[in-house]
Amino acid sequence: MTEAAVTMARVSGLIPLLLGLLACPRPPNLPEPPVGGPLSSSGGAMSSSQGPPAIGLQTRPSNTTCVVPARPLTNGNVRLERVFPALSFDQPIFLLQAPGTPGFFFVVERGGAVMKFANNDAVEVATAFIRLNVNAGPGEAGLLGMAFHPNWQQNHLAFLSYTDDEGSTGLRTVISRFRSDDGGATLNPASEETVFTLEQPYDNHNGGGIAFGPDGFLYIGLGDGGSGGDPLNAGQDLETLLGKMLRVDVDQGPTYGIPSSNPFTGANQKREIFAYGLRNPWRFSFDRELGTLWVGDVGQDRWEEIDVVTRGGNYGWRLREGAHCYNPGNNCPTVDLIEPVYEYPHSEGRSVTGGYVYRGSQIPALYGTYVYADFETGIIYGGYVDGPTPEPSRELAFGSSVSSFGEDLQGELYVVNLSQGSIHKIRAGTGMVNDTFPALLSQTGCVDSTDPTQMAPGVIPYDVADPFWSDGAVKTRFMALPNTTTIGLDADGDFEFPIGTVLIKSFRLAGRLIETRLFMRHEDGEWGGYTYEWNTAQTDATLLTAQKDVDIGPQRWTYPSRAQCLQCHSAAAGRSLGLELLQLNSEFTYPTGITANQLRTLNHIGLFTTPLTTQPELMERLSPPQSASSLQDRARSYLHTNCAYCHRPNGGGRGDSNLLYWTADADLGICNEAPDEGDLGIAGARLLVPGNPALSLLHVRMNRRGVAQMPPLATSQVDPLGAALVDEWISTMGGCP
Repeated sequence: MTEAAVTMARVSGLIPLLLGLLACPRPPNLPEPPVGGPLSSSGGAMSSSQGPPAIGLQTRPSNTTCVVPARPLTNGNVRLERVFPALSFDQPIFLLQAPGTPGFFFVVERGGAVMKFANNDAVEVATAFIRLNVNAGPGEAGLLGMAFHPNWQQNHLAFLSYTDDEGSTGLRTVISRFRSDDGGATLNPASEETVFTLEQPYDNHNGGGIAFGPDGFLYIGLGDGGSGGDPLNAGQDLETLLGKMLRVDVDQGPTYGIPSSNPFTGANQKREIFAYGLRNPWRFSFDRELGTLWVGDVGQDRWEEIDVVTRGGNYGWRLREGAHCYNPGNNCPTVDLIEPVYEYPHSEGRSVTGGYVYRGSQIPALYGTYVYADFETGIIYGGYVDGPTPEPSRELAFGSSVSSFGEDLQGELYVVNLSQGSIHKIRAGTGMVNDTFPALLSQTGCVDSTDPTQMAPGVIPYDVADPFWSDGAVKTRFMALPNTTTIGLDADGDFEFPIGTVLIKSFRLAGRLIETRLFMRHEDGEWGGYTYEWNTAQTDATLLTAQKDVDIGPQRWTYPSRAQCLQCHSAAAGRSLGLELLQLNSEFTYPTGITANQLRTLNHIGLFTTPLTTQPELMERLSPPQSASSLQDRARSYLHTNCAYCHRPNGGGRGDSNLLYWTADADLGICNEAPDEGDLGIAGARLLVPGNPALSLLHVRMNRRGVAQMPPLATSQVDPLGAALVDEWISTMGGCP
């Protein structure tokens, strides 16, 4: 069925449910060879006893024109280079060196290990410096921070920040002192001396960063305790340590002492507090030259911010989010609130990762620039801060899943990639060159230059079984691979495309082309998304450099920014989203006029690195809205398509839901689960309440557009039939699995 017919089916019949908990016990029946995930292989060679099955393309088209150009120039001439390429870490969240020990690096893994390895690109093995039993169950818990004592060379003491399952809430922040008994080779777990504990009221916003300041005191970053909107008002409450930057003297007393210059000494004030009004400080650092404390504070619904934190400062949360009013009930006061140095809206990113002021010697042009990133988009930003006032921030480079930066003893900066488990170094760029990125779609080589509405000969069309809701737009899809390259498969059945791949998607409203998006895998291995806006004459489309909102007929249409493309096309989701075994195990009518299974056709023309050996009929597939599949399968299919690109392990969706198609019901993490990001003012709300749509935030957020809408981007219209069906489905649910 064509996508136009699918769109019509949404109007004339039932669409699949947005969110479901009906049984879906089996994983996708994926073919070998992927190993390590929920895979199975049944059946024999791809053949049929009733005659040869249809093949849509007999040969692979030659692609000589649709090739990936160099990235458009940014304002910062730097690049990322993977270092220590033989090493891979398990959810790394921090990188550091020990004072006086330039020959080694240490990587903190969220699961409880600190790994140590030689500062040598040829290193092949990392060894355990220490392993701890931590509570790493919730997405923001685990081993979260590490700091070597400034006198490490003399006392061999180091400090770790982690969460355990002690206390009445089942989640507790712990900061402990450990000693090395073997001259600094390892830390002894049995030497642990607990310095600080704090029970966490919720399972998110734990902060967890620790670092010694130039004054020799230990600084501790703590989030507001969790949920959404700071329901405890912890950020502004000086009687709680939540939502604060703390400063303590770990060389005083059996646990710690309070520095005499700490600012809060009143009867109803916690003396450990150094500054307040923070939501979730994720990574902070001290400028090694000036001693300035820089903090990345993760935002709520609209803004991410970077702050310079000073003694006694109030950074606004929850009165403000960034420099903007968050809680109108407090009349949005501004007196004595400190403005962020940098901020950016959620149209450009959704989770800031604080960094460092560059003080190295290898990139002179970067000296004095504060470098930070957005976790979801991977974009690395920087602003020159050594002048009288900070200069505007700019894009420096592109990374992926940046959980942290690291600084070596010489001031050079590194980037920690959470999803790939890799370490990258920030290097000087190769020199500024003329920007040759195609300004017009007709110049890309992916379309006919004389008629851009037609594809170039080497481009392969495809479709998906269950399309993402895009405000009723009709979409056509294409892929172009460099000749001789092939597609791999990961453990989830997502396609792994080679460098040089171009994915193309065009959007039509009322029969007119309005947008074409190109998604490209560049030479550095990272992806970039580029949007072209069609002219009214339908003769060509122009490259956009930023988000653009326009009225097309009666509806508002958003052309996404490059950063927004990467928010949805996350590394955890395999980047390409719709290109996976589940989606392409479906029929498609090719330009040859032949209707055939897409997996069988792509396999026939040799596009898979390892040929598929399982018949498509024996493999799992998604169920489109118009199919005769059960309500269960259609619901889980829709959930997989529209939600699981974020709500999956390491996918960037807040909370712990895992909405992939094959996830067992009990593991979805939504039924009667309290929301991590607030109840939207609905008393008793849960993510999903069986029998009660009004209390189910899945339904509420699906019916919103604007703040707290779902999906969060690229849609300005609610799917009304989908919302109605979710109401009906929730109403008939008898309970949780």
